[in-house]
Amino acid sequence: MKNPIIDTVARAADYHGLGHRIAAGLKFLAAEDLDSLQCGRHDILGDECYALVEDYLTTPRHGRRWEAHRDHIDIQCVVSGRELLGCADLRQMQSTEYDPARDMEFLEFPASPDGRFRLIEAGTFVILRPANAHMPGVAVDEPEQVRKVVVKVLV
Repeated sequence: MKNPIIDTVARAADYHGLGHRIAAGLKFLAAEDLDSLQCGRHDILGDECYALVEDYLTTPRHGRRWEAHRDHIDIQCVVSGRELLGCADLRQMQSTEYDPARDMEFLEFPASPDGRFRLIEAGTFVILRPANAHMPGVAVDEPEQVRKVVVKVLV
């Protein structure tokens, strides 16, 4: 498994070589006023690359589920607030449910050590490949408001 890529939007151009769809998504994150975007879907390259803008309150880790995607790469960018993002190797997990319409697979990971959770703050993005199981939206200490843009890139 390749580890997720974590960096700042200011350095997004360093990753344009990962493919034209990823480059388009990263250019969108660097060029748009992400604070002013309406929640919902924003097309970048149609179904090949689009952004989902969401505002939510982070929650404690218990009760949250691990997820992965078979057909998409996620570029998750925290615009405001902060959260913990769990990352794990998909091969060490068991699938419990897959929704092909949403390309969302839910997983169980029996022993998830704290070291697998990373602090993601405003201005930071994470590139998650299909082999990267993840648990987004986890509260750091107390629940806090987060604005996030998730760019969905067709594999």
